[in-house]
Amino acid sequence: MNPTPSTPPTIESSTAATVPLSVWATAQQAPRTQRAGRYLPGTTAHPARMQPALAAHAIATLTEPGQVVFDPMCGAGTTLVEAMHAGRHAVGIDIEARWASLSRDNIAHTARHGVSGYGQVITADSRNLPDALPPGYAEQLAGQVALVLTSPPYGLSTHGQVTANPTRGVVKADHRYAPTTRAANLAYQPLHRLLAGLTRILAGCIPLLASGGHIVLTTRPWRQHGELVDLPGAVTQAGIRAGLVPVQRCVALLAGLREGQLVTRPSFFQRRLVAKARAAGQPWHTIVHEDVLIFRVPAHPSCSGKPKDVRPGGGWARRRSSAIGAPDVDVAA
Repeated sequence: MNPTPSTPPTIESSTAATVPLSVWATAQQAPRTQRAGRYLPGTTAHPARMQPALAAHAIATLTEPGQVVFDPMCGAGTTLVEAMHAGRHAVGIDIEARWASLSRDNIAHTARHGVSGYGQVITADSRNLPDALPPGYAEQLAGQVALVLTSPPYGLSTHGQVTANPTRGVVKADHRYAPTTRAANLAYQPLHRLLAGLTRILAGCIPLLASGGHIVLTTRPWRQHGELVDLPGAVTQAGIRAGLVPVQRCVALLAGLREGQLVTRPSFFQRRLVAKARAAGQPWHTIVHEDVLIFRVPAHPSCSGKPKDVRPGGGWARRRSSAIGAPDVDVAA
């Protein structure tokens, strides 16, 4: 199936009966335990982190050592760190300078562990792919990416940090993306614009993918003004519009499994919202899984041939530009 922009197939007609399902037990350890020693302490400040075990499972399942993994919305760098630990090479982009810098720091921290993979981060807007990459790098990376693994923002529904203050009560922190990126950050956009931006990002990733490569997105539903938003279904449609073929929809557990029972680990925000809803007579439940959407792309001519060294410059390199929106690149060898 190779959908065209003029006649995109729908998930109902083309994939509903054929997309297989599976369950990933990726939360047997709490997220804090998964990150301990492997990530810098400041990583917990990112408002929407991917579970390391989820990223590691996707990388181990869909790639081989030495291949390239790409994350166009890399945040604190979970995809990149797990790829490096698995002997893969990682390239990430993030629109917020704060998180791109943290991702670079996590890459450097990982490199100090003597891993065989390398990583690099570019500060840019992934909606402009492949032009968001440094000059000449898009051509160098074309056809080299075995896996795109990312997690789009779930609107403004984010994890955040909570502390109890004797005088101010419950105080939230790091539960919003930077307001300076409001105009461009998809987290601040209404659903239709979020999906339009995501479609652009996915379409921009296609030229980078190797033959047989996959794009994997983690999503979950969220509530907006009390109404449940089916983000996984909407993201599936965005992938189809971008020219991707959905091949699998998995469940990645956010709860542990103990003797056949789920051990839930809801955030403070989630527990509070669910408690309020139930008190009001609404049958809300805590979230215990994320949907993992797996897509593939048709083969294209740039995918063949021997894998290239995709490090721009090699070793540690930093390229800066005074131009607005120009990428800032770090490479960890």
